[in-house]
Amino acid sequence: MENYIDGLELLEILRDKYTVEPFPGFDKIKIKFELLKSIVAQQEMSWKSALSNVKGIYLITDLSNGKLYVGSAYGESAFWNRWQYYIANGHGGNKILKQLISSKGFEYTNNFQFSLLETRSMNAEDDEIINREAFWKDVLHTREFGYNKN
Repeated sequence: MENYIDGLELLEILRDKYTVEPFPGFDKIKIKFELLKSIVAQQEMSWKSALSNVKGIYLITDLSNGKLYVGSAYGESAFWNRWQYYIANGHGGNKILKQLISSKGFEYTNNFQFSLLETRSMNAEDDEIINREAFWKDVLHTREFGYNKN
């Protein structure tokens, strides 16, 4: 460190303890379960605000085997509420993920990466979101090769 200290410049002193990067934009979400867990635990406001104000379709990728799960988020606080549910139990209520977590343990969630496929305004009808979810399941063949059952 003594070789580099003189070349360092202090750019900012944060008011609050640094935790996670602010929300990067809907088109840049590609986060692992552990980071999502930190975001939810800290109730990081930029993420919470953004994810609470749109509906849409998300993708969970199992980085250990490439299997995909397509899900939808609608209702109150849409993505934020939905993803909090995954943090709480690891499977979000999905039957196949529930079996996977049950057999391999909660730490298996460290293989999960969350991303968004598309977003819609909170004014979008829930049926529209459900139809788009079905579309993505068909496109990505997640019923045949992934973690979607229905």
